[in-house]
Order: sequence, then structure tokens, then C-alpha cells
Amino acid sequence: MDARKERLGPDAVLKLTQEISEIIAAKGKKVVRLHLGKDQPSRDDLLAVLLGPSGNLRAPTVRKGKKLLVGFNAEAYSEVLG
Repeated sequence: MDARKERLGPDAVLKLTQEISEIIAAKGKKVVRLHLGKDQPSRDDLLAVLLGPSGNLRAPTVRKGKKLLVGFNAEAYSEVLG
């Protein structure tokens, strides 16, 4: 999915997370990991890492299996994508 071309708002983003087990989000130099499942983060916590200032899914976003990479962090990309 190309988050720059396919705009996903809050409802679509939350629906996408139903198929995901882990979100790895880069925010500046910090990497945030959210594990989904029994102890699912709150709606606000999810949207805080997934949405950009425009209110749409942040770019770049990559889905690999049940992991979702949001934003760019070279180490996280290497870890997930090999």
C-alpha cells in the first residue's frame, strides 16, 4: 500500500489494525512498538502512532505479514524486511 496515494483516515486505519499483530512506528529517532492482541493499546494510542498531521495514515507504511512498519527507521526496516 502506498500511503501517499491511498489516503486512509482514522476508521480505515483502525480496521487495518485488526489484521496486524505488531506495529513498529518511527517517530523522529524514537521507535515505538505496539503489540496487538489481548492487551490492545487504546484507540487514541493507536491513532497517535499511525496518523500524521493530515489525519491520514503516515507515509511510508509497509505491511509484512502481520507486522506494520510506519514511518522510516533503517534498523526497523532491516529487522523486519531483512
